Amino acid sequence: MPEQDQNAEDARLMELEIKLSYMEDLVEQLNVSVYRQQQAIDVLVEEVRNLRRQTAPAEGATHMANLRDELPPHY
Repeated sequence: MPEQDQNAEDARLMELEIKLSYMEDLVEQLNVSVYRQQQAIDVLVEEVRNLRRQTAPAEGATHMANLRDELPPHY
């Protein structure tokens, strides 16, 4: 193989290795980002569960379906 072809292949291989290195770094950064987002989602889901528990009507309590069904305080 001529020297010029070998140099061209070496340069191309080096370029591909550099691109692969950048892509591996990017994938790692994206993995960290997704992991942090999932942690935030988990926290928010737990907060929503807690809020639902707090706003759920107590057992045996009557729950008005609509505020219009309630009598005004002066009646």
